[in-house]
Amino acid sequence: MKKEYIVVRIDASPDGSPYVVVSLSTSKDFREQSTPASPFGAGGVMGFTSMDDMMKNLNKMLSGGMGQSNTVTSIKLDMHEYKELNLAVGDKVYLEITKAEATGI
Repeated sequence: MKKEYIVVRIDASPDGSPYVVVSLSTSKDFREQSTPASPFGAGGVMGFTSMDDMMKNLNKMLSGGMGQSNTVTSIKLDMHEYKELNLAVGDKVYLEITKAEATGI
C-alpha cells in the first residue's frame, strides 16, 4: 500500500535525543485545513442551541474537531535519515507499507 502525505510539522525530539518527529497529513486533509471555513474569518466560532448540545460536543470543541478530521501521522527519524531526506514543511512524501512474508516454521 502506498499513500501520499504532506509534511505539516517538523519537531525536535521532546526528550532531547538525536531524533526528529515529522508530522504528516494526507493531501486531502491538508487541503481542507488550508481552505478558510468562512470568508469572514470566523471559523472557530461554534453555536449551540442548548446547554445539552454544548456538553455533548465539548470534547470535540476542546480538541479542535467539530467536523474536521485532524488526523496526523507522525514518524520518528534519526538525524542521519532526516538530513538524507532533506525534508521541509510543505513537501509531498509517499509512504509505502508492505507486510513481511512469514517464512520458515
